[in-house]
Parts: sequence; C-alpha cells; structure tokens
Amino acid sequence: MKEWIIGRNPVYEVLRARRRQVFRLQVAQGAEEKGRLAEIIDLAARAKVKVERVPRQVIDSRGENPQGVALETGEYPYSDLRSILKLAESHQEPPFVLILDTLQNPQNFGTLIRTAEAAGMHGVLIPFRRTASVTPAVVHASAGATEHLLVAQGNLAQMIETLKEAGAWVIGLEGGPEAQPAAQVRLDGPLALVVGNEGEGMRSLVRRSCDVLMALPMRGQVDSLNAAVAGSIAIYLALQARQKTARV
Repeated sequence: MKEWIIGRNPVYEVLRARRRQVFRLQVAQGAEEKGRLAEIIDLAARAKVKVERVPRQVIDSRGENPQGVALETGEYPYSDLRSILKLAESHQEPPFVLILDTLQNPQNFGTLIRTAEAAGMHGVLIPFRRTASVTPAVVHASAGATEHLLVAQGNLAQMIETLKEAGAWVIGLEGGPEAQPAAQVRLDGPLALVVGNEGEGMRSLVRRSCDVLMALPMRGQVDSLNAAVAGSIAIYLALQARQKTARV
C-alpha cells in the first residue's frame, strides 16, 4: 500500500534513511529549490526517484503544512524485537528500549519516537491493536525520526519477558502511590521504559510485568504531565544515568 509523506524534514529523512520503497517526489511549482529542498531533490536524483513539479494546491491536498513537497512511498517497514536487541549488541551497549502501551495520539507517538531516536534508544515496542501506528502523520510529528528508529509490533507481555531474559530492567511510568520517586530508581544498564495510554495508563498485565513503577517529581499545582512530555523526561533521565555509568 502506498502513502504520502509530506514536510521537508520528514521527506528528507525518508530519502536519507533509504528504508522504504520510494515511487515519486512532488515539488510545488515556483518553490525556491535551495536549502533543504535542494538537498531533497539531490537525494531523489541519486536514488533515481522521479521528480514532478506540480501546482501547489496538489501538494497542499496531501495534508497539513506540506512545505511544498510530498513523497510517495511504500508502508513503514516494521522491525522485530530480535533486531532491536541485535542492534544494541552491535553497538556494544546494554539494551535501551521504549515500550508504548496503547498510546493513541499520533502527535504523542511522533514526539516520543523523535525523543527516543535523539537519545540513542535501540527501538520502540508497540502492541498490534488499540494503538497509534507509524502513519504519515506520525512520521510528520517525529520530523522523520521514524525512519532511523526500529519499531516493532507484537504482544507486549511476551516481548517484556524476552527483554527480561536479555537482562533488561522494565520500568513503568506512573504517578500512583506504589510508584517510586525517579531519584530512587536505577536507570542505567539494560533498560525498558514503559509509557501507558494517555487517559488510562498501562494495562493491568503490562503494569504487573514491570519490575518497578516510577514517578516523576511534581512540585507545582498541576499533578500530571502529557504522556509525550513525561516519557521524554524519563528517557533523558535514563540517558543521563547511562552516560554517567559509561564514564566510570
């Protein structure tokens, strides 16, 4: 099945990553072909992708804020947990994985993928059902980070067990009374961070599969954070802990 990726950064990253099948590039007539757009056209030429100059309204019909460019591609190439663990091994690093339990909002999903990729996580795990998947909207929200990160779909409880067998410590983000303060949770070493659904949090089976529940410090009047914000903070707390351990 074909789909359209829009926006200069997402299109650039799809072409740069070369993980998808690419069919054609559309550029708005009259667009200044310099900067990032010139780089996109150059990458397309190198990959022998057909470039079409079309009226801007054709590009605008592809979605919100296309920035004068659209790329027709194949579907997102999902990976698997085995490949994620192999990637960590090839980098000689302990596994660093993000688990998203039925996250619904594409913007939250894209933001977390962007953060995970920027932090050097080895992959993201999502369930088969009741979840946002890697759609063009998620690619756009991630600024194309989806194209550089391994995302696997599967049974989360089973994948968590596989991670534990590989030595990973599974930590679920939660604000309830059973959660330990983040300052008291060890975040270095093999690690999987779990972020639950925006409204309901983690499902009970996934929650029970966690080794530790962790709460972020809250000192203001608002007692909760957006899922993408909370997950991003936790990812960088873990990255900081891993970097300290690596320096020792």
